[in-house]
Amino acid sequence: MSQALSQSHARALTFFTSAAVLVLEIIAGRLMAPYVGVSLETFTGIIGVILAGIALGSAIGGRVADDRDPRKLIGPALIIGGLLSWASLPIIGVIGPGVGSSLTAVIMLPLFAFFAPAAVLSAISPIVAKIRVNDLEETGAVVGGLSAAGTFGALFGTFITGFVLISSIPTRPIIIGLGAALIVAGAIYAGTAGGRSTPNVTEAGLGAVVFLAAVFAPNPCDFESAYSCGRVVVDEENPSLRFLILDTLRHGAVDLDDPTHLEFRYTSLIGDAIDGLRISPDGGEGSGEGDADGSGEGSATDPLDSLHIGGGGFSTPRYLEATRPGSTSLVLEIDGVLVEIAEEELDLQVSDDLQVRIGDARLATPDLETDGYDVIIGDAFAGLSVPWHLTTSEFVAELDRLLVDEGLYVMNVIDGGDSGFARASLRTLQEHFDHVGVIIPPDGVPDRPVNQILLASDSPIPDLTIDPEDGVLVDDVQSYIGDAEVLTDDFAPVEQLAANP
Repeated sequence: MSQALSQSHARALTFFTSAAVLVLEIIAGRLMAPYVGVSLETFTGIIGVILAGIALGSAIGGRVADDRDPRKLIGPALIIGGLLSWASLPIIGVIGPGVGSSLTAVIMLPLFAFFAPAAVLSAISPIVAKIRVNDLEETGAVVGGLSAAGTFGALFGTFITGFVLISSIPTRPIIIGLGAALIVAGAIYAGTAGGRSTPNVTEAGLGAVVFLAAVFAPNPCDFESAYSCGRVVVDEENPSLRFLILDTLRHGAVDLDDPTHLEFRYTSLIGDAIDGLRISPDGGEGSGEGDADGSGEGSATDPLDSLHIGGGGFSTPRYLEATRPGSTSLVLEIDGVLVEIAEEELDLQVSDDLQVRIGDARLATPDLETDGYDVIIGDAFAGLSVPWHLTTSEFVAELDRLLVDEGLYVMNVIDGGDSGFARASLRTLQEHFDHVGVIIPPDGVPDRPVNQILLASDSPIPDLTIDPEDGVLVDDVQSYIGDAEVLTDDFAPVEQLAANP
């Protein structure tokens, strides 16, 4: 057999196809998020399916290369891999809305959309190895060199996608561009290997159909960032009300005309917690100076210094600004695109009193002032779950450091059933705060996930005026917590503890 590939070309092909597989793997998470959310289970399902595709493709590629002329297989494999990459977009768009968010869904969706292109592209590496191995004495060098090239390609695909492409280009153009690159490379190689470099009418028609299906596939996103796919929706009954939808959830509701209007039950409960907080004018000594009745206690309209873990629609800082004039808010928001959308469409006005810091809250809190905040609102989510590193004892210790003695930590969690995550979070709060509480739905916690508001303070939990239709403060919080374990940086199975929808 004549050698059709030089060593450099063989390694370049392996590098390219391995990079393409990893681009698909990372983009899969963004494409699937609007339908199944973002969670550990989601990425576990994607990684598992892609690895299965790589394994099967490698096995089949090696077998086919032994039975046929491998030089004539690479071009078609590249072209088919490109077409299947394009096809993933309409497959996701058609199947995604109906799959739900169960464990089965996070496996079936990538199985239908990404298994086939991963398998076809992974078949190319053993085909290339078959062409390159001409002498048994060189087998180790050939296989080792191709394996290294494939690994470097996978690294390149991972880094370029995660660090560059997703933050600068919408996901669908990335997939369309990747498919086009594969098809062009396949056509070029088919021509050099003695095959046809141009498709016949049927092949060209099929390619055009798949391309158009990819271009016009349903897209639930009005905007995309490195963290979410989102859109802003105007309420049909109240034109001034805007809903911020990220992936599968409504993450915020803002009334442009009335910042005191808190649309969601959980935001209303957070508002109740803020309304009930009284901070002594002298920082807790109770001197009786500076308050209206000389009691030494603050009033419901006194300004508060607040820290917000997660911005969302920024409804809570706006509420605080409207109900307690003179208050200050620092919002820690990881997604800079979300801040831009809030400024453009949700009337967010950043000022000296309402500041936003872009970045991960876990990394930002060590730089903040000790005893610098009267209230901290924890409302950061990735899908249905609070990011695990914002739930652990180590992070809660930081929040305790930041709060004044009379200060209050208010944390929004989504859980149901036996509330394993909510109970573990309360147990973790108990490690650092003298008093904890939880507000649950008025009829108790159902089997499905619902918002529960956790409260923690070094002072007694303030008396709250809660709408009985929104929730009730649990009387015996210790019984509610039960035998829950503390969440730590070494052990925080947040998504496994929380109830599945």
